[in-house]
Amino acid sequence: MSDEDSDSGFELWLHDLSIDPATRVAGAILIILGSALGAMLGVLLMAADPADIMSQIGEDQSSDSVNGIVISSLEDNNTGGDPIEGVLVELLNEDRTSIGSDITDSGGRFSIVDVPRQSSILYVQHSGNYTVEILLVPGDHSQIVVTLEPGDGFIGPIDMRGDSNLADSVFVGFFIAAITLLTGLAGIVGGLEAYNGNKYNRSWWLTFFGLFSRGMIFIGPLLILIGLGLMYLTRDQFTDYISSEGQ
Repeated sequence: MSDEDSDSGFELWLHDLSIDPATRVAGAILIILGSALGAMLGVLLMAADPADIMSQIGEDQSSDSVNGIVISSLEDNNTGGDPIEGVLVELLNEDRTSIGSDITDSGGRFSIVDVPRQSSILYVQHSGNYTVEILLVPGDHSQIVVTLEPGDGFIGPIDMRGDSNLADSVFVGFFIAAITLLTGLAGIVGGLEAYNGNKYNRSWWLTFFGLFSRGMIFIGPLLILIGLGLMYLTRDQFTDYISSEGQ
């Protein structure tokens, strides 16, 4: 068989696919399946975020821990920066009543567990060193590093309440979940439009947005891409594409 015969056979096969409504329907089903995976991912992400918000942001309704390490200040390039054992670390309310306390171990570490998520004062005192006061919200920081300097007096209060990016992280997570859900729904609508064969341009754009739903990382987008290819192959079956060609 010559190359021209092979090319002609392939072109005939593509032509047969392009005029067969089953090809368009198959593409539409692939688009809907891929987009549905993305929409499901969006729902799962949105369902997970409220639990995180309630457990981490609900200051009056939840508790957390304050963990950290106490070290000595650097005096030169060779000395200092060592963990200090036996340092009293207290967590106080804003009215300076005690919430909890701990004493650092041999590694300078302390942990004050099960304390309310509210604005608090971390009070660190040790003989021969400045007393350090830090304003914080328990749970906003995985570890607090407290550096003690030799001397008599107070350092602080050091306000670390504004350093947490927890709220921003929750907002970004919720935003991504919402975009995932919306693009998945857009892809489903695009697949339904392709199934009906009415609006090619609208179907194409809605399906394109469906690619961003990321269903099962690559499986959903792969199904959508294959569906887009079949939809493009059968574009003459769409009523608006036929009418635009006839103008």
